[in-house]
Amino acid sequence: MATLSCHLHLAIRRLPGNASRVRPSFSCSVQPSQSNIKVVINGAAKEIGRAAVIAVTKARGMEVAGAVDSYCVGEDIGKVCDMKEPLEIPIMNDLTMVLGSISQSKETGVVIDFTQPSAVYDNVKQATAFGLKSVVYVPRIKADTISALSAFCEKASMGCLVAPTLSIGSILLQQAAIQASFHYNNVEIVESRAHATDLPSPDAVQIANNLSNLGQIYNREDLSTDVLARGQVLGEDGVRVHSMVLPGLPSSTTVYFSGPGEVYTIKHDITDVQCLMPGLLLAIRKVVRLKSLSLWQHLVYGLEKFL
Repeated sequence: MATLSCHLHLAIRRLPGNASRVRPSFSCSVQPSQSNIKVVINGAAKEIGRAAVIAVTKARGMEVAGAVDSYCVGEDIGKVCDMKEPLEIPIMNDLTMVLGSISQSKETGVVIDFTQPSAVYDNVKQATAFGLKSVVYVPRIKADTISALSAFCEKASMGCLVAPTLSIGSILLQQAAIQASFHYNNVEIVESRAHATDLPSPDAVQIANNLSNLGQIYNREDLSTDVLARGQVLGEDGVRVHSMVLPGLPSSTTVYFSGPGEVYTIKHDITDVQCLMPGLLLAIRKVVRLKSLSLWQHLVYGLEKFL
């Protein structure tokens, strides 16, 4: 695939009597175009996987090269995503087979992992074996799995991004909360979810972790209470989390700070999985450039490192 590049040149010719004439000229050259990033989506039949297929297909400089899932096996991923045209990419339940076909093209590839915490390490290991980098968005990954992945990626010299969230809005909320924590002594987190089986949510836990170990003890007047209605204390710094689960509620996270005579509130609502797609596309573009970025580690934890 090549790109035709044309340029207009203006040459000024001096004539007798200080007159001048402008002569336009054109020059064209054929330049090889940069190949697209090949993206394999593991967990493609999930809601977020289907949204990712559509987002990658529409994005400049990348394309869907493989779809892996244990559901809808054999069906065209374009049809599963209700796209106007099929992508002629069948869903397969064998990640190794998909990676093998992509690696033969010798082009830049990235595997997006939307699977389960127990499968993440093996999935990244397989992607690395075929020379592909990974973006992992799987909530509730344990700390020892992160450590094992970091050691493996360092040894293999292969880039990997583990993202607790792909929502840029959620990251901005967390950053604002960290800044506010140095100015307020009281903080509580209130979250709402339409459906949830594991609470507090990963977002609330991440915010509480970010606010911990900053040299601040919050809610000093309410440290020792064991009243269940006061929410769950996360960590040792007094950060409380209250979780509401009601059908129809948007996925929302609110952080309340208070000081003498004022209340500072930071809120972020998620109404659709589409909010994760800008962060996902950013993650894909950044993870393929890990070696050229000023990040010394091969595994990066948190999309905020790239903002």
